[in-house]
Amino acid sequence: MNLYFSFIIPVYNRPHEIKELLESLVLQTYRKAYEIVIVEDGSTLSSEEIIGDFSKKLNISYYKKPNSGPGDSRNYGMSRAKGNYFIVLDSDCILPPQYLLEAERSLEKDFVHCYGGPDAAHESFTQVQKAINYAMTSFLTTGGIRGKKNAVNKFQPRSFNMGISKEAFEEVGGYGNIHPGEDPDLTIRIWNKGFKTKLIPEAFVYHKRRIDWNKFYIQVNKFGMVRPILNHWHPETAKITYWFPTLFCLGFIIALVLTFFKFWMPLAAYAVYFSILFIDALIKNESIAIAFMSLFATTVQFIGYGYGFLKSVIYVTFSKRKPEQLFPKLFFNINQKA
Repeated sequence: MNLYFSFIIPVYNRPHEIKELLESLVLQTYRKAYEIVIVEDGSTLSSEEIIGDFSKKLNISYYKKPNSGPGDSRNYGMSRAKGNYFIVLDSDCILPPQYLLEAERSLEKDFVHCYGGPDAAHESFTQVQKAINYAMTSFLTTGGIRGKKNAVNKFQPRSFNMGISKEAFEEVGGYGNIHPGEDPDLTIRIWNKGFKTKLIPEAFVYHKRRIDWNKFYIQVNKFGMVRPILNHWHPETAKITYWFPTLFCLGFIIALVLTFFKFWMPLAAYAVYFSILFIDALIKNESIAIAFMSLFATTVQFIGYGYGFLKSVIYVTFSKRKPEQLFPKLFFNINQKA
């Protein structure tokens, strides 16, 4: 297959982020033709002027539309793209210079209709960004689901760094209107159509995640809430591992209660886990401050996801209402765009 890549990048009120991303695209060592499709999703802070500064350096198509969420904006961009293979990115990503070369090399060797790449922390990131990145990507905290090297045909790509062929996009109809959760929903539908997915470890991005602790909690809480909805839609994909953050938090409460009865072993087990986590974060980030913040980020992640998951399980299981009615904030109404 003669690959012609189209980057699909929705942007919402983040002109400075799109500037950093475009700067990294200018530095790509890939010398074949490709295009960049930027979709302004109802922003009040326009990126048009910044994008115009790159118009002579990069092949950019720029579209404006009313706000309808990232999934619908990606569909909008892919339906207008000229390429036969789309690479979906978040606007808060930075690409290493070899990104496109690595993606093409892997696809030419072992073609799949959908791939995902991992995310990493850039040296310019703040300590909070590095701590959150550790919590979101470490095998000790997530089991490596965002970049596990032995995940091949059943790897679930994420839309901050995801490739999908035009054929697969047209076959499945693109993203749904749930957010977050649009990524695994799309991947599952891709599998159901007989297409394969894989991880390309070398095609990584630097994912900045411009969020504070409160926003991080809200984000992971939403992640927890959407998973039971996806399990409800696609019951064949439900796994016991999705319960781990909830069980981890409930287990910690039980461990604390048991200390009143002078039974310390469960709490000691948690202490061992967090000690291992601290050492691992210290080695990877070479910073005591980031290592401590990584413990806090992991705690926020487990509590936020675990509570959201448990709440959603109860609502989805025992309510007769549809998920869209139970959790309207997790869905964009694309028929009533702002």
